Amino acid sequence: MTARPKLTTGLLAVLSFLAATGPFATDMYLSSFTEIAADLGAPASSVQLTLTAFLLGIGSGQLVLGPLSDQWGRRRVLLGALAVFAVASIAMVFSPSIGVLIGLRFVQGFAGAAGVVVSRAIAVDLTEGAAAIRAISLIAMFVGLGPLVAPPIGGAISAIADWRAVLATLAGIAVVMFALAALFIPESLPSEQRNAAGLRAAIGHFSRLLRDRAFLLLMVVFSLGFGGMMAYISASPFVGQTILGMPPFLYSLAFAAGALAMITANFINAKLAGTVRATRMLVLGTVFAVLAGAAFTVLATTNTLSPVAFIACAFTLTGGTGLIMSNASALALARARAAKGSGSALLGAGQFAVGGLASPLVGAWGEHTALPMALFVLTVALLACVGAVIVHRTTPR
Repeated sequence: MTARPKLTTGLLAVLSFLAATGPFATDMYLSSFTEIAADLGAPASSVQLTLTAFLLGIGSGQLVLGPLSDQWGRRRVLLGALAVFAVASIAMVFSPSIGVLIGLRFVQGFAGAAGVVVSRAIAVDLTEGAAAIRAISLIAMFVGLGPLVAPPIGGAISAIADWRAVLATLAGIAVVMFALAALFIPESLPSEQRNAAGLRAAIGHFSRLLRDRAFLLLMVVFSLGFGGMMAYISASPFVGQTILGMPPFLYSLAFAAGALAMITANFINAKLAGTVRATRMLVLGTVFAVLAGAAFTVLATTNTLSPVAFIACAFTLTGGTGLIMSNASALALARARAAKGSGSALLGAGQFAVGGLASPLVGAWGEHTALPMALFVLTVALLACVGAVIVHRTTPR
């Protein structure tokens, strides 16, 4: 049997960077939404569709690339997909219309899904139990650096150049991701442990996991938690800049404060792994999300939302989301056993399906009210909280 590599600190750092494809690809250009709309002559709802297209791509891509990594191995799938991700990122810089940009964003998301699904599968390949929770939490903590640094970078670039320069920077990051994967990512799934039956095996794994009530409930909680955060992310440029009048760079710094909460939450979660039940931390995360959604709703309804309150609610929401996603994913993948790629794919597909719906639902009411965002966040947070409580009460100690 082929010896597996160890999950070293360096390997974990590279996996974390690759898993940050989503934050970098979504958050870096948020402050350019209004400029893209003006330059390409597109309404705000169409610009928001570039975010939706990416999320649908990254969700569907995980359903394909996760099972393929179970069959072909992690490294081969990761390198091929990241190459396409880099090419699509470069092509986006030269988009002549909003339609082309939306199409390329879907391709970018589909290929970039490998960074999320395969990185998570590699980490769980090489760990188990409390160690897996720590690994997933640390990856999530470093992924939180994406929203922390991407908006200020995007805001700074858009302040001195244009939105195409922001996308050119993202293309450069995509090329670096491919290079790091080629140089440092080993194969974590030995050939004798791969699924050789192809599509039929993948469908079988999906079917088995979706019949597992505990896995399904954890996937729903995981997806709802992400959906609430995506409602905030997709609406925040218009809430922060149009409604609250924050300039792009200040908005970017304010948005990054929420990412700091996610980093802090996952650092604490990693420290407490093995000491405090993961299901208890999951419930705590949903409670934070409910508090943020309730505060957003009250402030939006009474027209008292201010930049300070906006930042405070975002901090609470993203911190809670960090606890939700780390613990729900670790608990779910523990149940996936020999089909961790497929399990990771289902988590990611559900996550980005809900996230993809969040943007158009919130954007359908226009860009001059924060109430749709607030109500969406509150609704999904309440549902996630109910699911987390059920998981906690039905999971053996």
